[in-house]
Amino acid sequence: MEYFSHLLLVALIILVLSLFFSFVPVKLWISAAAANVHVRIGTLIGMRLRRVTPARIVNPLIKASKAGIELSINKLEAHFLAGGNVDRVVNALIAAQRANIPLGFERAAAIDLAGRDVLEAVQMSVNPKVIETPPIAAIAKDGIELRAKARVTVRANIDRLVGGAGEETVIARVGEGIVTTIGSAESHKDVLENPDLISKTVLEKGLDSGTAFEILSIDIADVDVGRNIGAQLQTDQAEADKRIAQAKAEERRAMAVAREQEMQAAVQEMRAKVVEAEAEVPLAMAKALKEGNIGAKA
Repeated sequence: MEYFSHLLLVALIILVLSLFFSFVPVKLWISAAAANVHVRIGTLIGMRLRRVTPARIVNPLIKASKAGIELSINKLEAHFLAGGNVDRVVNALIAAQRANIPLGFERAAAIDLAGRDVLEAVQMSVNPKVIETPPIAAIAKDGIELRAKARVTVRANIDRLVGGAGEETVIARVGEGIVTTIGSAESHKDVLENPDLISKTVLEKGLDSGTAFEILSIDIADVDVGRNIGAQLQTDQAEADKRIAQAKAEERRAMAVAREQEMQAAVQEMRAKVVEAEAEVPLAMAKALKEGNIGAKA
């Protein structure tokens, strides 16, 4: 009997220890202690109770500590509970530190919660990104259509990532600048001979104002000659004028036909009156003869 009680006690101890080690991340606590990161067991248990995965907080904390970045475990947990990506924020802080880019945790967390990839932004600050615009059609003053493609080299502006416009705005502004520049050229040949005029003119407009980027350069990748829009417009205008003239001529012809028909109707009416008058002459003569108003002389 005593043997079974000892066996039951051992089983109970094993069960309690199994539940304890499954609920309390002791291995994670040991890893943090080995990395000289002080995390209390009670803090890890509190994370479990708050339904926070401790590894998602402690591992980035260990990584930041090894990189020489002092972070608070409470701030990391608060960022996680707000829906942020703690690991990505810590990686961005480490990358910014290595590149000598001033970036604090609060700003990095704000950028991450704003929906932007803060790590990609830091990487773009070090290694600028090239944005290629779609073919942009514009018409020079001589009526020739040109289609230009541009490559815009941009660098992320950390200070304007929150609230700054994205790549779509940059592409739209560059397209507007290309259309304006080509449209102000006297001849399409001027643009073909000096495509860098587009780059210089567009770059001077400060198109990166209010965006999350800083435009470093705008390079015209390709310029193609399109349709002769001026000649086509003149042809369309001539065709429209022709149709208008034909419509007016048809209107005049219809009016002439109407006047002729009116004249014919008037003539027929006059003829009817003459015939009617001629028919009344014999009747008048007969009446006069009967009344003796007409006499015959010997």
